[in-house]
Amino acid sequence: MNQPLAYVHPGAKIAKNVVIEPFTTIHNNVEIGEGTWIGSNVTIMEGARIGKNVSIFPGAVISAVPQDKKFEDEDTITEIGDNTTIRECVTINRGTSDKMKTKIGKNCWIMAYCHIAHDCIVGNNCVFSNNSTLAGHITVGDYAVLAGMAAVQQFCSVGRHAFITGGSLVRKDVPPFVKAGREPLSYVGINSVGLRRRGFDTDKIREIQNIYRILYQKNYNNTQAVSIIEAEMEATPERDEILQFIKDSQRGIMKGYFSN
Repeated sequence: MNQPLAYVHPGAKIAKNVVIEPFTTIHNNVEIGEGTWIGSNVTIMEGARIGKNVSIFPGAVISAVPQDKKFEDEDTITEIGDNTTIRECVTINRGTSDKMKTKIGKNCWIMAYCHIAHDCIVGNNCVFSNNSTLAGHITVGDYAVLAGMAAVQQFCSVGRHAFITGGSLVRKDVPPFVKAGREPLSYVGINSVGLRRRGFDTDKIREIQNIYRILYQKNYNNTQAVSIIEAEMEATPERDEILQFIKDSQRGIMKGYFSN
């Protein structure tokens, strides 16, 4: 940590075995956990709470004030979970008075040039490929994957284990366990490859497929589909998670695929 070419504010709380490379700036009111590596030319601003064994690559800016004209210098924070990797030139803004924090979970992989705006809550084990972008107030569930240059509109939600294809514009909520693609963003199947990698067996994957067939392929509206799923499908954690996501959706969920 004794890096003469870096600036570390005396008020920052940094574990003894943190590595800080040259030309990095760490502001006041920052906490950094054990085993973290911070590359050259990183800027970590007030309110950052960085966990253990995090890697932050050159050019990243963590916990900058929000790009929100309503922000009035509230005492907000940015949380980065243990074992998360933040690649080159990623920008993560701290929260506003809405949630008072922006939070990135554990074991996430945030690739180069991604932007995560104020008041976003990102779960554990998420992957954001290069240039993917979250506007403000977005919730992303565990194990979600955003491929390169995907952009999520403010106040949207992305469910657990969802996969969003590269270059997608997300204007509606994306339910759990699905693949989303095309323009406008549409259901293109369930994320069966990701689910198998994470230990879901064939019967569980088939159950999820059957739920989404009712929702997206039987020409029911959402209200009808939810009623049928509740009546005909056995209650399981996955079924209930999907139904609760739909009921809680404020922006509405994405549609099934249709051709122009």
